[in-house]
Amino acid sequence: MRPSNTAAAPTYAVRSKNAGPFWLTIDIFCDDKPTFQRLCDEPRLRPEAIGPLLRADADSVKVFHIDALDVIKISLPRPVVQGALADRDMHGAQWAYLLQEQLETQQ
Repeated sequence: MRPSNTAAAPTYAVRSKNAGPFWLTIDIFCDDKPTFQRLCDEPRLRPEAIGPLLRADADSVKVFHIDALDVIKISLPRPVVQGALADRDMHGAQWAYLLQEQLETQQ
């Protein structure tokens, strides 16, 4: 979800996707290089901050900076196997929203 077009609106989009039955991926697509660089340096996008937010072990959270695409990719293990009876979010949208909310509320 992209915020309204205001001067204070972030210039990135957060999306989640299925990365198989055991992993979840959250992508942050940046609109420009300065935004990408700023988010690469953002402490809230480090495994030690993402882990507690998403209730995952920080050592299992992987963060990849894809410079050529201005994309930050975050991968973490699912708490339960996708499609299991206890799986409440097949595509990780709730986790992506938590991350987006964290970035937007503390700017």
